[in-house]
Amino acid sequence: MATKALFNIVVNWFIKQRIDQIKNFIKYPIDTQRGVLFSQLYQAENTLYGKQFGFKDIASIKDFQNQVPIVTYEDFEPYIERARKGEKDIIWRGAIKHFAKSSGTTNAKSKFIPISNESLEDCHYKAGKDLISIYANNHPINQLFSTKT
Repeated sequence: MATKALFNIVVNWFIKQRIDQIKNFIKYPIDTQRGVLFSQLYQAENTLYGKQFGFKDIASIKDFQNQVPIVTYEDFEPYIERARKGEKDIIWRGAIKHFAKSSGTTNAKSKFIPISNESLEDCHYKAGKDLISIYANNHPINQLFSTKT
């Protein structure tokens, strides 16, 4: 019983930390998005795509808008195909090992969406953790962590 109590204390501490972050994101959405953008640019600045569009020199939203064109999937597809063939540092640092296959909404052709290890952690896995955190925060008396789930 003491182990479960300790586990719940630890889990609740992590939940509290994440809820505070989520509240901060809600309070400062533009700053949050700006932080995400510049983090992504920094991480991809030494890729083929990042070098082509000068990610290293982007210091403002205006710079981003001026340097990085709006493209269609078809414009971006050659980069994705190179990454699918195993080339490293094309659109993201290192090799991209996972690709989601879409159902081909615009031209009846399936599209391949690159899924980096970072995006798995920062988007997919974190979304599940956030869901649990929000649920536990909104329902403090729950049985999520006291039984098998």
